[in-house]
Amino acid sequence: MAGEGVNKVEEIRKAQRASGPATVLAIGTATPTNCVYQADYPDYYFRITNSEHMTDLKLKFKRMCEKSMIRKRYMHVTEEYLKENPNMCAYMAPSLDARQDIVVVEVPKLGKEAASKAIKEWGQSKSKITHLVFCTTSGVDMPGADYQLTKLLGLRPSVKRFMMYQQGCFAGGTVLRLAKDLAENNKGARVLVVCSEITAVTFRGPSDSHLDSLVGQALFGDGAGAVIIGADPDEKVERPMFELVSAAQTILPDSEGAIDGHLREVGLTFHLLKDVPGLISKNIEKSLVEAFKPIGISDWNSLFWIAHPGGPAILDQVEEKLGLKPEKMRATREVLKEYGNMSSACVLFILDEMRKKSAEEGKLTSGEGLEWGVLFGFGPGLTVETVVLHCLPNAVAATA
Repeated sequence: MAGEGVNKVEEIRKAQRASGPATVLAIGTATPTNCVYQADYPDYYFRITNSEHMTDLKLKFKRMCEKSMIRKRYMHVTEEYLKENPNMCAYMAPSLDARQDIVVVEVPKLGKEAASKAIKEWGQSKSKITHLVFCTTSGVDMPGADYQLTKLLGLRPSVKRFMMYQQGCFAGGTVLRLAKDLAENNKGARVLVVCSEITAVTFRGPSDSHLDSLVGQALFGDGAGAVIIGADPDEKVERPMFELVSAAQTILPDSEGAIDGHLREVGLTFHLLKDVPGLISKNIEKSLVEAFKPIGISDWNSLFWIAHPGGPAILDQVEEKLGLKPEKMRATREVLKEYGNMSSACVLFILDEMRKKSAEEGKLTSGEGLEWGVLFGFGPGLTVETVVLHCLPNAVAATA
């Protein structure tokens, strides 16, 4: 009898699992309508924060903006709102309530915009979405942004939700790792993944003694990315682009305190306390070797690249350390230039940029014509997420 029970459990487990790997079936992105141009931003920022008397600091900030390789960013918070909430413009003043009032409402709304685009591209009924993974570093609430998005989109009340708060920039990789496990271990699952980030929680005025905070003010922008992940796609109606082959996470050695964020009455404070580009570039090859040794790949230029654009120095040092050709980071640098650092959402924007450009250029795969690629998330901890992607050849025709 005991043996029968074991067999029954095995049968059930087998029936629960998908046969093949998780795949990316659709991508959608969204930004607020309010666009700020980097060339004008120092004047705007020091004016709105009543800091124009800090002339030396303004010059430093101007140089940061010029070196950022960013042309424009999108921000939900407007001049009008900041004038109504002057505490948000101080470096340190109690302002969490005003910030929460924005992000609790706007994070799910921006997420809905990106998710709706992904669902439309996917072409299937939203009732077929079985799981929702929602990720944000912008605000915390109960019930969370996952619940609000379920209501906004009209998903089934039985959708299985997972809410990730306060993960930071590496989480664009984390959500794919989680979605891979959900899709492969739940036959027929279709996982909607949404990363929605709004800088209202981190915006603050300048401080002479905290230049790391100014770095964040020069780099961060708002945006939401969404993907639909599923295994065993029905290729009569679904168009898989990328297979998620493997996913790993690691904490870099000697990196404690390199990137910190603390939620306080003054909002979310941002701290850069170590040489982040140096730590990442020093350790990145180890992650690549571990990820690609099983596949027999050791030429990093043979891969397509999707790396979280934490800032230009990270990309420059990774390129130099690995001997990457300049075109390897093209899609990554394009997203940094046009949107800034949107934390967890960035890598989803880069995936979207890459597959669209590949289609425009008539490449045989969505990965710039290449078969294998890597997606990297870098963030607080210092935590690195590494996702190995395998391109499917039929995706270009679908997006062309």
